[in-house]
Amino acid sequence: MKTKLCLLYGGKSAEHNVSLQTAKAVIGALDLNKYEIHPIFISTEGNWIKGPQLNAPVEDVKALQFKHGEEIAPNALSTSIAPSESEGYDMIFPLLHGPNGEDGTVQGMLELLNLPYVGNGVLASSAGMDKVIMKNLFAQAGIPQVNYTWFIRSTWKGNPDAAYKQVEDEIGYPCFVKPANLGSSVGISKCTSREELETAFEEAFQFDRKIIIEEGVKAREIELGVLGNDQPECSVAGEIVPKKDFYDYKAKYEDGDTALIIPAEVEGSIYNDMKEIAIQSYKALDCSGLVRADFFLTEDGQIYMNEVNTMPGFTPYSMFPLLWKHTGVDYPTLIGKLVELGMERYQDKQTIKHTM
Repeated sequence: MKTKLCLLYGGKSAEHNVSLQTAKAVIGALDLNKYEIHPIFISTEGNWIKGPQLNAPVEDVKALQFKHGEEIAPNALSTSIAPSESEGYDMIFPLLHGPNGEDGTVQGMLELLNLPYVGNGVLASSAGMDKVIMKNLFAQAGIPQVNYTWFIRSTWKGNPDAAYKQVEDEIGYPCFVKPANLGSSVGISKCTSREELETAFEEAFQFDRKIIIEEGVKAREIELGVLGNDQPECSVAGEIVPKKDFYDYKAKYEDGDTALIIPAEVEGSIYNDMKEIAIQSYKALDCSGLVRADFFLTEDGQIYMNEVNTMPGFTPYSMFPLLWKHTGVDYPTLIGKLVELGMERYQDKQTIKHTM
């Protein structure tokens, strides 16, 4: 009997198009002998549109943007979830990136509806989305990181010169300015001067009310995939070598203007340390299912945790599935493993008592 898999993608987010590419790639990788694919497209306005069951991969993401499908309320998922029903779903698979999807909002709705879903729960999703909260939790756990500071929009607007001076005094140049609650390198700028810093603040605050500024270090960018629930495992290491100054949105999703080296040339002892830090970070956020753990590795062997991504992309240029492919887990197997982990976590939660 096939598993009825409901895919959620699109979303009211600046990463809407990234989600479409992820959905296209996942659909192309799913074993149609094992899964029924039931798509739900979330428009940039936040409308949920149920599409027809998919029986083949799609050639273009336009085919996933249903203009004339059945518009549903999100809580309608709870009326068609029972596997015994002909229209029911066995598992929800959120393929959403950024706010209103990867940040715990959809996960919270699914928890309220008591539905099984793939990936991280509410806490890990929300904390992993907010780079400031994530880094504060990592600091509490003693995980090594570069220096950082942060601002909310109203504080910056109240005294922008004081904000710029604080960055120069505490962080210095070069530094990176980022929206706190966004991924996929959207709104990120590298700054080497006050003029660039001012422009970067303006840019980042277009995408969030809170921004983070991080110390720029000369380092290699190393990434590991983490998979599991209470006993997570790590993939081989991969390295990102951007042809540009840094790994920006266009290099990630549009032109593939970067080199991915898998496995990365990393000493065994350093790789083991990275695995330990990756799992420590995973547990610090109480993650489940998957994350991609991103590191900086300096020339003298210093390891810094950059961030974890609780819903890494599955596009043709994405690191996460490639890391697991080189670890011996191909794409269809990886998808199946994520579905199994989602059900495992759901069944574990069903054992929790809610009455005295």
